[in-house]
Amino acid sequence: MVVPVASKTPQTDGLTERCENCSSQTTHRVSVELRTENEGGENAAFSREPYRVATCRACGEETSQRMNDA
Repeated sequence: MVVPVASKTPQTDGLTERCENCSSQTTHRVSVELRTENEGGENAAFSREPYRVATCRACGEETSQRMNDA
């Protein structure tokens, strides 16, 4: 019996989305990143927010959107 192994890296080739730079549907690498919004403040450690980051595999254009604003 083969037991599947959990992986932290996605095994998909990417998602197809519209790229404004390419003006067409292209494959994107999509990830979620925690970004610090207030790096200079004294509460910087508590100001991290999740962002959806999509990078076009055709041209390299990166777009990000704050998940709480989605």
